[in-house]
Amino acid sequence: MARRCQITGKGALVGNNVSHANNKTKRRFLPNLQETSLMSDVLGTAVRLRLTVNGLRTIEKNGGLDAWLSKTPAGKMTPDIRRLKRRVARCAETRQAAAG
Repeated sequence: MARRCQITGKGALVGNNVSHANNKTKRRFLPNLQETSLMSDVLGTAVRLRLTVNGLRTIEKNGGLDAWLSKTPAGKMTPDIRRLKRRVARCAETRQAAAG
């Protein structure tokens, strides 16, 4: 499983540990990934995602998972999130057709 945020796309970076004697050794800077369950109001179920805390803050700022999915263009999403966006859109259409 890749160490990459499904929302922001942030991944591992490479750099150097630098000692007091200025010796340099390679190291990796890993993103702060969290396995979270976000509730989708349209689907009525929880969706498990692997997000950075920054990605989670972005979703909360935009009003939840469904609102973020509707506002964000598909070109900026990973394939898994695009699939989720299509699933939410289909479910919203069927709910709207049944209601009115």
